[in-house]
Amino acid sequence: MTGRACELCEAARITEWHHEDDICWVADCEVCAVPMVVWKQHGNEPPDHEVEHMLSHLGTVADRVLGAGVWSFDRVMRQIPDHFHAHARDPQWWIRRFGRS
Repeated sequence: MTGRACELCEAARITEWHHEDDICWVADCEVCAVPMVVWKQHGNEPPDHEVEHMLSHLGTVADRVLGAGVWSFDRVMRQIPDHFHAHARDPQWWIRRFGRS
């Protein structure tokens, strides 16, 4: 980790939280307003069994929040590449979050 604090390690409860356990938490992403899972340990390479655990919980939340079968996993860590997290994205997330009416 660099000299600056990690926002994901901070785990501020700014948006709605859907799940938390010893491995991860799932909440609505502050930036893009879709469900996101975050590994509780700082790092970008969790063990495969923990990734499976995290994506399973993200999938359960995404099915409930976005609708079953209408979303996909996005594991690209764009803004915080050094802390594992993944989003569940539906086809309308960009328009809903950043689009103009």
